[in-house]
Amino acid sequence: MNKKDIADIRRHFKMDADLLKIHEIYNVYIRKETSEIYHEEARPFPLLDPEQQELFLANFKKVLGGKLDVKLFEVKFTHPEEGETGHTQQLLYEGLYAEEPEDWVEQMQTMALKMVQDVQYENDLVVTFIRGQYYKTTKRQADETEIDPNDDVYTTPFILGSLNLTELPKQSLVFDFVEREFKSNLFINPVIKLASPIGGFLFPTFTDNAADVNHVLYAAGKPNKPDFGFLENVLNGQPIVTADEDKAIFEEIVKSVVGESMDTKTLAGVYENINQLIVVEEDQDEEEVPMLDVQEVERVLKASGVEDVSTEQVERAFKTVVDDPTYEMKASNIVPNYEAKSIKINTKVANIAISPQDLKYVKQVNYQGKRCLLIEVEEDTVIDGFTIVSQEQLR
Repeated sequence: MNKKDIADIRRHFKMDADLLKIHEIYNVYIRKETSEIYHEEARPFPLLDPEQQELFLANFKKVLGGKLDVKLFEVKFTHPEEGETGHTQQLLYEGLYAEEPEDWVEQMQTMALKMVQDVQYENDLVVTFIRGQYYKTTKRQADETEIDPNDDVYTTPFILGSLNLTELPKQSLVFDFVEREFKSNLFINPVIKLASPIGGFLFPTFTDNAADVNHVLYAAGKPNKPDFGFLENVLNGQPIVTADEDKAIFEEIVKSVVGESMDTKTLAGVYENINQLIVVEEDQDEEEVPMLDVQEVERVLKASGVEDVSTEQVERAFKTVVDDPTYEMKASNIVPNYEAKSIKINTKVANIAISPQDLKYVKQVNYQGKRCLLIEVEEDTVIDGFTIVSQEQLR
């Protein structure tokens, strides 16, 4: 899945949506002390109160929020061993196409129990599963939300899971209008924290308007902090690489080729050339994600002004850093946002945030025998309402 696919299905989690229908919901309450199911409830989603529907829909949108390889990860299932039962791909597939509601609930119950096997959560846990139908149309405008009879419509069922912790509300002071007195308000019922899910998943993923049952979209609770135990033991997924890890690998590969030092002009060129890969793919509306392999890294370095770079050098760097000369990195992980102030320059004197596209305006220079950071600006610099006078004007 790419970011457009995720954004498209995410925006349809709303009341009375035509292109996404949720048929069933199954909630499981698990006590932290025993890791056992304390209560479970399966109902047709349309029969929930509208207020509950809105709360759940907001939660499902939260699960699918965030960037790919940062908070959302497309995970490939491992191959089940011979004779293995309870493999997640099988559970989800059978639950997805189960004709009887009892059968889908049975598969999801097994999933819920896998989530608390050998894991102790800090509070009680509520796991929510939904099963529904997603309709994706072609040749549509971005703001269209209804099905047109002339549209080609691709239909696929899906399952979404959401994990949410509970908490007891804090004691508070309230005013009783009936008794006309102040009272302490005691709450004994736990609140389900639907606004901040700690994890979730979507099955199957969608590629080229088709369902891919060999992958699941995993949602982490926090950016760049996937639960690897959940990925391996619950989803039965293959290892993943986060955007931070991809970027760190790229940096080590470049250092292995050019050394530890690089001027800002060259570094700005590296980011610019990588961003061009991303822009070209987006302009062509390609589904394929631009990747950086040995040949692309070599090309980017040469185009950025690095001299005497050979294929053999880059291959050795790949071998040294990741022990795999065929390894590929996502270009979007190296330059996640070309125009945002995502580069942090930290010194003892000041911390500066600057975008990759503006890095070329920053230089390190020697001024009166001291190392200084020079920032080229086109306008007057104003600090606390005062226009700063240049050194030349003081002489």
